[in-house]
Amino acid sequence: MVNTTIKTTKSQEVFAAAQNLMPGGVSSPVRAFKSVGGQPIVFDRVKGAYIWDVDGNKYIDYVGTWGPAICGHAHPEVIAALHEALEKGTSFGAPSVLENVLAEMVIDAVPSIEMVRFVNSGTEACMGVLRLMRAFTNRDKIIKFEGCYHGHADTFLVKAGSGVATLGLPDSPGVPKAATSSTLTAPFNDLEAVKALFEENRDEIAGVILEPVVGNAGFIAPDAGFLEGLRELTHEYGALLVFDEVMTGFRIAYGGAQEKFGVTPDLTTLGKVIGGGLPVGAYGGRRDIMSMVAPAGPVYQAGTLSGNPLAMTAGIKTLELLQKPGTYESLERITKKLADGLLQIAKETGHAACGGQISAMFGLFFTAGPVHNYEDAKKSDTAKFGRFHRGMLERGIYLAPSQFEAGFTSFAHTEEDIEQTLAVARDVMSSL
Repeated sequence: MVNTTIKTTKSQEVFAAAQNLMPGGVSSPVRAFKSVGGQPIVFDRVKGAYIWDVDGNKYIDYVGTWGPAICGHAHPEVIAALHEALEKGTSFGAPSVLENVLAEMVIDAVPSIEMVRFVNSGTEACMGVLRLMRAFTNRDKIIKFEGCYHGHADTFLVKAGSGVATLGLPDSPGVPKAATSSTLTAPFNDLEAVKALFEENRDEIAGVILEPVVGNAGFIAPDAGFLEGLRELTHEYGALLVFDEVMTGFRIAYGGAQEKFGVTPDLTTLGKVIGGGLPVGAYGGRRDIMSMVAPAGPVYQAGTLSGNPLAMTAGIKTLELLQKPGTYESLERITKKLADGLLQIAKETGHAACGGQISAMFGLFFTAGPVHNYEDAKKSDTAKFGRFHRGMLERGIYLAPSQFEAGFTSFAHTEEDIEQTLAVARDVMSSL
């Protein structure tokens, strides 16, 4: 059973000390719970669909280390593979067979990828693909979408989602105007706005980058025809289409959003799942574009820990597990039961709410909706979400501490976990 009375004395002590050691007491902003109130819990260990804090409290986890834990935390087969890899060393800084194996698996799975470059994070992958798309087209401007987050590189911190949205920061101090002057923005799901930008900036736009399913402004699915329309527009204007699948890759389908929706971009960024919980990122795409990356071509990018044997090992084993028959059907069934249940409970308890899910990714907004883009998402009652989040946490359910973050399930979650979560949600929503 999940705890229903949570005491977090040790968490509070640890976090109080952390605030004197690290900015805000955390290594990544959303973890600080600024938008939901209260203090974060401090983790001690994770296993399967559960986490335990330093006070010994157990929670059902729907953050999954922000996406990678699609097999559940500390899956025994992943751990066993890592133990074996550890005996050979933690870092090579040189080629290894493991890179070939994971590269072949990624290339086989993701429709757009003919060659791949491994890096250490999603941010690094997006930085690399940005430089590459500009070099290939010999153009400087890019189009991104309001509320989409592509890491914390200067160019992307314009109307970004994720922690930037959570903290109410429209941009970020320290980013020079010159770094963002070539970044154009449009509302997600608005093809006419994208077309207008292309018309106004003919022969200047290198490409369009987007989360094909937004997870960093809350869960927002693409409208019918939106991704197809972007594919047509980029072809028409000689620009590249880039899917940032750091979050959706291997999560909403084995081949990512591009497999799910049948739209193939020119380039793709990946992360999270392909490292099995270890730091990882990757970018890949058409062979003629990727051949421009050093040392094959002139576009420089490097990384000491890129392709390290532990991340490659965890990624290989995770992708092997995801290939088992019925995996994605199970993920769809579990997540749909959760997402539909939350919406039904909100309706029955008198709260305006909308949301949804695709495979193992879901979201809930406290607004009548529908939510098609970031502007729609900002109409949500964030104060109510904060109370909901705190109520769920105090009853042993760990959700992302922001209205503007998607939630994640894993195939470690059981029907009983979902039923327990919905029972708690009904109790909490009834008291909001």
